[in-house]
Amino acid sequence: MIKSIRTTERNTLMLHELEYPFDSEYILKKSKSLKRRLLEENTQRIPKKIAVLGGSTTHDIIRILELFLLNQGIEPTFYESEYGMYWEDAMFGNEELNAFGPDLVYIHTSFRNLRSLPEVKDSREQVEDKLRSEFEHFQVMWEKLANTWHCPIIQDNFELPYYRLMGNQDGADFHGRTWYVNRMNQMFADYAAEHQNFLINDICYQSAAYGLDEWSAPFFWHMYKYSLCLKAIPWMAHNVANIMKSLYGKNKKSLVLDLDNTLWGGIVGDDGVENLQIGQETSMGQVYSEFQSYVKSLKDIGIMLNVDSKNEEENALAGLNHPDGVLRPDDFILIKANWEPKSENILTIAKEMNILPESLVFVDDNPAEREIVRTHAEGVSVPEIGSPEQYIRVLDHNGYFEVTSLSEDDRKRNEMYKANAQRAAQQATFTDYGAYLKSLQMKAVIRPFEALYMARIAQLTNKSNQFNLTTKRYTQAQIEEAAQNPSCITLYGKLEDKFGDNGVVTVLIGHEEAEGAEDGDRTDGRESGGDSTEKALHLDLWLMSCRVLKRDMEYAMMDVLVETCRARGIRRIYGYYYPTAKNGMVRDFYGLQGFEKLRENEKETVWRFEIPEHYEKKNHYIEIEK
Repeated sequence: MIKSIRTTERNTLMLHELEYPFDSEYILKKSKSLKRRLLEENTQRIPKKIAVLGGSTTHDIIRILELFLLNQGIEPTFYESEYGMYWEDAMFGNEELNAFGPDLVYIHTSFRNLRSLPEVKDSREQVEDKLRSEFEHFQVMWEKLANTWHCPIIQDNFELPYYRLMGNQDGADFHGRTWYVNRMNQMFADYAAEHQNFLINDICYQSAAYGLDEWSAPFFWHMYKYSLCLKAIPWMAHNVANIMKSLYGKNKKSLVLDLDNTLWGGIVGDDGVENLQIGQETSMGQVYSEFQSYVKSLKDIGIMLNVDSKNEEENALAGLNHPDGVLRPDDFILIKANWEPKSENILTIAKEMNILPESLVFVDDNPAEREIVRTHAEGVSVPEIGSPEQYIRVLDHNGYFEVTSLSEDDRKRNEMYKANAQRAAQQATFTDYGAYLKSLQMKAVIRPFEALYMARIAQLTNKSNQFNLTTKRYTQAQIEEAAQNPSCITLYGKLEDKFGDNGVVTVLIGHEEAEGAEDGDRTDGRESGGDSTEKALHLDLWLMSCRVLKRDMEYAMMDVLVETCRARGIRRIYGYYYPTAKNGMVRDFYGLQGFEKLRENEKETVWRFEIPEHYEKKNHYIEIEK
């Protein structure tokens, strides 16, 4: 049966010292005390086993990477390869690595690990042969790891060489090492584009942003076999941690913005719209325009935009309708422009959008307002945003919105949530909730997992916390394995209505077991009973996006699940609820579906549903397309 991680999640202590811009020397010096502070709260995190296969010394990378992961709510245990043994461990394994069984593999290599480089005497064909041989050296390793562990692989690309033999032509002539590295990095990128569970840690960009001369200082290689300078390790570890937290659903979902001196220069209520600094007329106006363009582009990767501003709503809307502005009122889902404390507004935004406060990032130029939100809106990320010229860099380098997969649902997320606001407005006009649901003209597709939606399904399992009965997390490889497993039942559900398409919003995975199987053969040590020839379905996962709560989609899924079980001769369904601090809303979910509670303790509640001969469908408002 597929392995997955069951977690009990609570709000995690977040250290501001580990948000960009951070002090690398402080982190390196105080890593033990920082780790102690992160662990001192009795906080449950997602446990992950990470194999770090290094072409250079990796001990300090692991030490600092652990801090950033703990800060993101991930508790790692590590396997570390011996120095320079990354390829051997990947290809041949060893007793320790085999026993470890990683959930994720990170391959830390660098320019220093390239085995052959172009020489001036080489022909074009010889250089191409070297490129092909070098790439195949890595490719065979990736494929071996993927076939062995069926888990995500993160691979460093290459920093540029620290000197250029041919000067500026080093990047243009095929004899140049710069040319060679650029080609190799493109080959790595092309491979990543074709393999969903393979991701690039962009050392080439990170070293350039940090400063290549310092990053690649030869002293650290020759003295310690570090492929980068010591002070750059926190910067790189932060970037690797961003990839990992994105894989495991720890990305932020929404950017909440102040207006005055944040989206434009000046105070709209005092200075008037005509005197705001925005547009191409002044250098500072250009800075704010560029920031607005950046914010607007975040919508394209599914980041939801909201406003939290101390302002009269009329003035706020006037500022957002400035003729030289890039953002407009309809770019935002919610605009809270009033004189309430911003901490209260931001919690209201989270509640109205039905997401957790920890999914929000708050941007405000005023340090006092930032501190109030940090103090009174627990979980919200509040970066030290700096001066307007630094706004983009601080948000970008923090990696709040790191992309490891991008689905059509991501690109449509703002529209989906705006449509939800329209639904809420329509609901307010109805006194009968059933009539309201009927008015939505809902249609759903409920089918076994399909290749088209594998990435979105995996994404949902790692993002959904509130309507998630078992809190299990699956990689895309595990989702694909479940879809191909003949003993599994998989279902996904898409929902649309007259306001728009919500995309894939619910996922279910269950596996068959013979009712007479011994307890020791069961995945969770569950009770057995009945005739040994009867089959039962055990639900490993049932989750739903909170944006479609109370729309009867869960009843539609139950109807299709029962029909599917009947077709396979399954007589009973067992459901499991693992309580967390976030999923209390579904504590009695199975009871509402007609399940009988078998037992309950602090760790789990077990339910059973005997499929009746005449099952009465529960969904009355959604038209189902199978």
